Amino acid sequence: MKSFATRIEIQSPAETVWSVLTELPKWTEWNSTIERTIGKVALGAKVTVFAKQSPGRAFPLRVTALDVPRRMVWVGGMPFGLFRGTRVYELHAPSLAETVFTMREDYTGPLASLISRSIPDLQPAFDEFAQCLKREAERR
Repeated sequence: MKSFATRIEIQSPAETVWSVLTELPKWTEWNSTIERTIGKVALGAKVTVFAKQSPGRAFPLRVTALDVPRRMVWVGGMPFGLFRGTRVYELHAPSLAETVFTMREDYTGPLASLISRSIPDLQPAFDEFAQCLKREAERR
């Protein structure tokens, strides 16, 4: 199974980090990895993300879990579970002024090993996403 993950400590309350993370229409203002977004974060909602790493390509996703302000899960892929990408965003607050942010994406399904070969190394984009989130949350 192919996967990517990142983790970063943010000197900001979890509520602030969550606010930045879930204001999807504003992602392009602070997130250098994203071209544009469509939709809003809500349980069961559809969102579409256009990543700079894949210019012009849309990634349609569904918000399948939302535990404010701790955890959010987005899922996308092919029909019948042939290929599935699951991205999990998590916030852990060791103190009132600090948040640990983690983001992980796993690829599963019968076609995962075949399709995963064509997925570029997303680790630098994951790490950049986390740095951008940290910078914006700490600025606020």
